Amino acid sequence: MEIKNINIKVQSTTDTSELEQSVQTLIGKAQEAAKRAYAPYSNFQVGACLLLDNGEMIEGNNQENASYPCGSCAERTALHYANSRFPNSIVKAIAISAYNQNGLLDEPITPCGMCRQALLEAEVRSEKSMRVILNGKNRTYILDKATDLLPLSFDNSKL
Repeated sequence: MEIKNINIKVQSTTDTSELEQSVQTLIGKAQEAAKRAYAPYSNFQVGACLLLDNGEMIEGNNQENASYPCGSCAERTALHYANSRFPNSIVKAIAISAYNQNGLLDEPITPCGMCRQALLEAEVRSEKSMRVILNGKNRTYILDKATDLLPLSFDNSKL
């Protein structure tokens, strides 16, 4: 049996002020988007903000529904809006933050599997890497590409 090691580079900081201004802005917009989430069932509010290659910043947040599977995550809300509004633009970066009843989460939240697949699709579609910024109160993680969220991923090359 062969063992395959999958290495993923994740930058980590406890001080967002050391990040470039554009990343700080994305994080702030993701946090604000999270505060506007419709999450009456879970009280878990997630916000995302995309930076497009045309300079636009697109925010999204989770939208819950009493019929649980009908809701939408923040990441996919932002991606779908960006694709409908700016279909030829490339997503350069996404920042994601989340709040619960105690406020901004201490540690960063990671996207669910469905959102990881959607981020991967956006990256494959554009043929450009998408920077992923995962923000919490005590730590922020930065990945250079969305495919790092989903090792051994499924994409259109497998069809």
